[in-house]
Amino acid sequence: MKKITLGISGMSCSACSNAIEKYLNKQTGIISASVNLVMANATIEYDEAILDQKKIEGFIKESGYKSTGIYRMQQERSMALPITLLVIFGILILLMMYLSMGHMIGLPVPKILSMHHAPKVYSMVMLSLALIFIIYGYDIFYTGTKALFHGRPNMDTLVILGVLTSLGYSIYSLVMIWQGQAMFVDNLYFESCAMIIYFIKLGRTIDHASKSRTISAIRDLVQITPPNATILRDGKEVVTTIDEIKIGDIVVCHAGDKIAVDGTITSGSGHFDESFITGESVPATKNVGDKVLAGSINFDGYILYRAEKIGKDSTISEIVRLVVEATNTKMPIAKIADTVSGIFVPLVMAIATIGFAVYMIIGAGINTALVTFATTLVVACPCALGLATPLSVVVSVGVCAKSGILVKKSESLELSSKTNVVVFDKTGTLTYGQLKISSINNYSSLSDKDLLEIANSLEEKSTHPISRAFTSYAMDNGLTLLETKDVENLAGYGLSAVIKNKRILLGNEKLLRNNKVKITHSADTKALAASGNSLVYMAIDGSHVATFGVKDIIREEAKDVVSSLKDQGLRVVMLSGDRQEVAESIGSALGIDEIVAEILPSDKAKFIRKLQSEGNIVMMCGDGINDSPALASANIGVSVQGGTSIAIDSADIILLKDNLSKILDLLKISKYTIRNIKQNLFWAFFYNSLMIPIALGALRFANILINPMIASACMMVSSLSVVFNALRLKLIKVNKER
Repeated sequence: MKKITLGISGMSCSACSNAIEKYLNKQTGIISASVNLVMANATIEYDEAILDQKKIEGFIKESGYKSTGIYRMQQERSMALPITLLVIFGILILLMMYLSMGHMIGLPVPKILSMHHAPKVYSMVMLSLALIFIIYGYDIFYTGTKALFHGRPNMDTLVILGVLTSLGYSIYSLVMIWQGQAMFVDNLYFESCAMIIYFIKLGRTIDHASKSRTISAIRDLVQITPPNATILRDGKEVVTTIDEIKIGDIVVCHAGDKIAVDGTITSGSGHFDESFITGESVPATKNVGDKVLAGSINFDGYILYRAEKIGKDSTISEIVRLVVEATNTKMPIAKIADTVSGIFVPLVMAIATIGFAVYMIIGAGINTALVTFATTLVVACPCALGLATPLSVVVSVGVCAKSGILVKKSESLELSSKTNVVVFDKTGTLTYGQLKISSINNYSSLSDKDLLEIANSLEEKSTHPISRAFTSYAMDNGLTLLETKDVENLAGYGLSAVIKNKRILLGNEKLLRNNKVKITHSADTKALAASGNSLVYMAIDGSHVATFGVKDIIREEAKDVVSSLKDQGLRVVMLSGDRQEVAESIGSALGIDEIVAEILPSDKAKFIRKLQSEGNIVMMCGDGINDSPALASANIGVSVQGGTSIAIDSADIILLKDNLSKILDLLKISKYTIRNIKQNLFWAFFYNSLMIPIALGALRFANILINPMIASACMMVSSLSVVFNALRLKLIKVNKER
């Protein structure tokens, strides 16, 4: 299976994106396709044994639209020309309005252009100006006609039908005027045709500018890496382009420079601004062996670093890819708009046709029937409905990215707003995972140093946070690394290996009991556990020889986060593979009442599923390899950036800064986003529910009537109200210091 994101041109409304999406999903070889109206792209997962990019682009063309190739976040085109054209055509609109309505308010109109004194000249001038607007709106006519011929009418189809209806009847009236029937001058709607096109173009220009601002955060990420870098070649510094850097190259970074590619420092140290990823305003201190990220700024110092991730493999590229994909996934709430939009355009065409027929039957006249038909088509364009969900999603995903929260699936935002249970892993999540060896109970003839060398030689093979306590102790004290054989990493239990022809077991109590090793000195172990230690047992050739006490450090912000979650009415649970006594000690300090300890990775996932079976929406937050099954099982899996790659892969949301307070920001953003989407959907539905009856003449008894020109203005206002409401999400206040 392969996934690709392609740019698409020609979409104007949700009917367009729905048509492409449905057509793609029907094709053999396509696993799933999601089309994003706001981003103007489609993310497609397909079987590469059956399809390739060229064939998929062929499907897009068959659906009536055009692929622009692999989607890239490029700088938006200049708005100068569209704005200039708007000004020019705005002047022409004013001229048409002056000629057609100036006499109504007493404005002087030259007799040669007066509709009553020179109807033939007037009608020809208005036709000429209307045709200029038809040319100006060529793109609307092209996409609308193409969509109609493909059997998938869209917003542009409604517009062109409304315009052509008004234009056709106006041309008929013009012919009648030239045949001597001057009274038909009152049946000319050339200015309405022009006004409809102008309002559509005006709305799209404003809409385009607004949507461009919604993706500015993503575009900024693309442009954050420097174009050039300095690398070492034969001991000399050589300036090269970023594309020429290869994995393994030694790159130079001076004070004030940006890191060009992801890598590891091999020489020097400095303070780095990584706020573009972590949201952290305080510079991070980096030394030899630490990772540096492309785009971060070196405030001071001179460093050398080895290039490790370049191009599309860099952290920045991965973030951009995930953010773009997140905007292309759809929330469950979006199905409402998709379902309605899919049937809305044909339904409106049917309603407009029925309205036309009714007015003809009751003898209202062709003029009234045609105006009603055109007005209904124009006023009901579902542009606002199509923008209601995707625009809010794009804005909120961008807000999350700027806040140091990477959302991989937009569904996670909706589910986060419904979360009622938050489950935390203990080690490395509620605690820093910076464990220290606090005590050594030695029951053997070996020295403490000998035991620690054996322990470190095993733990050096492990990725569990507890292993760091031993490896850091070994580094600080210069311990020797012993040769190990037959190493087994037993998830949830510990390690097993052969050192100097002796079978070593190192891990929790279950490891020893499963291997029928009798645990001695239970009073010592109880004392260690009571003081908040995690216990690591060692056995050599079947005998319990030592118990190590290892203590962790509770995260500074953890208690406040737990307290805030409980204040919001959420149920907080802590899961841990550690001993019950240790887990309860940490839980008590944090104010967590529900604690499940001595639990295996598979049991963590079972516990999550049990919560879900009770009707709960569960958010699981973890960072280790042991947490990946639970992260994948939860409704929302949250992983910190510092977690293992498998935990990050299993998660739906990644906290780019190693700070649990970002969970509070996530919940806040999600709730505001869903509320914003509901507001957009309400106003979009309310607008159409209100305006279609009015367009059909429901308020004619009160002398409240609208024509196609007014309908186009109302449609534009409806769309812009949704756009500006979605942009309000940018005003969400999050704690930048978290």
